[in-house]
This record gives sequence, structure tokens and C-alpha cells, in this order.
Amino acid sequence: MDKPFIADQTFKGSDLTKKKLPKGDYENCTFEGCDFSDAYLDNQNFMECEFIDCNLSNANIRHTTFKEVSFSHCKMMGLKFEDCNSFLIGFSFNDCTLNYSSFLGLTLSKQQFVDCKMIQTDFTEALLKNAIFDTCNLENAIFDRTDLEKADFRTAINFNIDPEKNNIKKARFSKEGLIGLLNKYDLSIES
Repeated sequence: MDKPFIADQTFKGSDLTKKKLPKGDYENCTFEGCDFSDAYLDNQNFMECEFIDCNLSNANIRHTTFKEVSFSHCKMMGLKFEDCNSFLIGFSFNDCTLNYSSFLGLTLSKQQFVDCKMIQTDFTEALLKNAIFDTCNLENAIFDRTDLEKADFRTAINFNIDPEKNNIKKARFSKEGLIGLLNKYDLSIES
């Protein structure tokens, strides 16, 4: 059974917590103020779509394709991005809450996170070369065997990255952020 092709549509204020989003290939669609919390978004294809002010917390995104998708002002807690279709995966996040989400083992080169809350977000074994964490709160985020080569943490706060367990070659940090690389040594650093 072929999925319907839905293009250039705008979905505003839809409550999809009880009623499922019809299975389909969504291209150049905008979802604004929609509630997908705890919803089934599995096996969907989103290409060049935009999610604005949506709640996707704890949604099932298994086998879902996100290709050139932007998320702005969205609540996205507890999402397991590693369950997505990783072929052609690409998204951007602006002013999103990604607490307790997971990017386990994903390849996300040049990934951009702008003004995001990422408390206890799991980046274990992710490839984040050239990623940008612009004004992000990374409190208790998990970086374990993560490739952060040339990643930019200059304006990120509250991160804790062990340089012995992660590749941070040529990554960028502010002077104030260096404490996030030294936490494991239990130093007393004063200004």
C-alpha cells in the first residue's frame, strides 16, 4: 500500500495525541502549534518540513524520516532519534527543549542546536563533527565515546565532557567553559 504524498500543506493547532497523523510522505509542510505528545509518528516521511511551537514529547518516531526538517520553539522531551531512519537524516533545532532525548550513535555532522535546553540528553557514540551548540544548556548531557571534532561549545553552558573518553580535537570552547572539561578532576578553580 503506497503512502499518500502530501505537499505544501499547513497544519495548525492539531491535537494528534488521540487521532493519528495519516501515514504519508509530507513534503514542504508546516506544522504549527500541533500536539504530538505520546503520539505515533512512526514510519512517516517528513522532507523539508517545519515544526513550530509543537509538542512532540515522547512521540514514537521509529523508522521515521526527517530530511531537512527544522524544529523551532518545540518541546521534544524523551525522543529517541536513533530509532529514526538514519538515511538522509537532517534537522535543525532552534529554541527547543530536548531534555532526556537521545541521539545514540547517530552521524550528525554540522548539526546545529541553537538556544536549546538539552538536560540529560544522550550523545553516546554520536558523530557530531563541526556541530554547533549555540547558547545551549547541556546540564548532565551524556558525552561518551562521542566524536566532537571541531564542534563549537563557546556559548554552551553546564556541559561536562571527559576529554579522555571523547574526541574533542579542534573543538572550540570559551575560557569560562573550560571547567566543563575539567570536572572529573575535582579541581577548585577560582577567577
